[in-house]
Amino acid sequence: MDVPEKKKKDQQSAPEQDAKVEAPEETKAADSTPEAQPEQETAEQKLQEQLDQLNDRLLRTLAEYDNYRKRSIKEKDAIYPQAKADTVEKFLPIIDNFERAMQTECSDEAFKKGIDMIFQSFIKTMHELSVEEIGKEGEPFNPDLHNAVMHVEDENYGENVVAQVLQKGYKIGDRVVRYAMVKVAN
Repeated sequence: MDVPEKKKKDQQSAPEQDAKVEAPEETKAADSTPEAQPEQETAEQKLQEQLDQLNDRLLRTLAEYDNYRKRSIKEKDAIYPQAKADTVEKFLPIIDNFERAMQTECSDEAFKKGIDMIFQSFIKTMHELSVEEIGKEGEPFNPDLHNAVMHVEDENYGENVVAQVLQKGYKIGDRVVRYAMVKVAN
């Protein structure tokens, strides 16, 4: 009984060993066939092309996002000065009316003093907001700051000099909020 059992084991193990030996040869034979290699190369090329396309998309998306972020920051930085200039522009007629009120005669000194205090408060607030007046008599005419509405020949003034300020102008930094209306001499 020992011999037949051993034979059975040998017979069972022989086909398994043959299969083990043959399996690597079959894969080698399949890999080494000329038809299999181009298929693998084309599959690899396709995968590489897809990877390159996805990489390109990712880089473009990152660049677009970076441009969007920079544009948003730039727009946000531009909003505050514009809003400030628009707000100051709305208050300029009030300041003009206070200046006219200060120039009129008033019998009640306490009332006139109250008007002056309000006007000075407005002027102080404008200075805190970096608002500067434009247009003074005797300064040279500058079309970037002044709006010439009248012209007069006067020997007391030089060429292209502001002879009279009809309405004060204001600016914030380099931005003109309102041009000064002036009369220009010569």
